[in-house]
Parts: sequence; C-alpha cells; structure tokens
Amino acid sequence: MSLQKHPKTLLVIVAEAVLEKALVRDARERGAQGWTVAEVHGGGHGGVREGAWEADRTIEMKLICEPAVADAIAAHVLSVYAPNYGVALYFSPVQVLRPERY
Repeated sequence: MSLQKHPKTLLVIVAEAVLEKALVRDARERGAQGWTVAEVHGGGHGGVREGAWEADRTIEMKLICEPAVADAIAAHVLSVYAPNYGVALYFSPVQVLRPERY
C-alpha cells in the first residue's frame, strides 16, 4: 500500500500557561484548524520552570498547518506576547496523510 503524504508545517509554541486561552483564540483567528496543548516543565535560558505553583506552569502548543498560517501565528505571538512573557517557538516540516484536517 502506497501512502500519499502531504507537506505541512508543525509550529510548536512553548509559553506560560496563563496564555493558553489567548493562544488558542489567536491561532484559530489566523486559520489554525486544530491544536494540541500539553502541560510541560523544563529549564533553559530563562531558568527552571517546574510548575510547582500556578504562575510557574508552562504549556506546549502544537499546530500543524499551512506554512503561511504558521508564519502568521508565530509573527503574532512574537509581537504581542514575547515581549512580556516567556515564549519559545519553533517550526518543523511534517508530512500528513489527511490534509483536509489541517
């Protein structure tokens, strides 16, 4: 069986959990059809975030979409949230089997 694969972009946003509802709203407004959000913890440039208390919680939001949609979401997040919140973003090319879902 040969699978027909379709190219898309994976955008991952790691951010303070307080931003979750706003990020979902903003992603939908810019064309994202779906997303996955998980609570995460870790450390890096900004120190260690263990999630031991509410203001220290971190989320990872994953979106698979068209490159232009991923770019629009990332540009918005960088301009609106990154100046005042802990935010990291990265892109990766992916292939999907059911492109209509993305």
